Amino acid sequence: MIKDINKDKIIEKELDDICEECKKEDKSVTENLILTGYKLCKSCRTSKTLFPI
Repeated sequence: MIKDINKDKIIEKELDDICEECKKEDKSVTENLILTGYKLCKSCRTSKTLFPI
């Protein structure tokens, strides 16, 4: 079986715990990625929920 190294790099980049909005590192980013599909920290997720514009 051949291991795809590029696939591992893509997964590692997805789980880097950096928020797409504020660019801060937070543990909640990975949790929100799994729950909602967006890489947002808790505070950005809350602000997007209250002020969706």
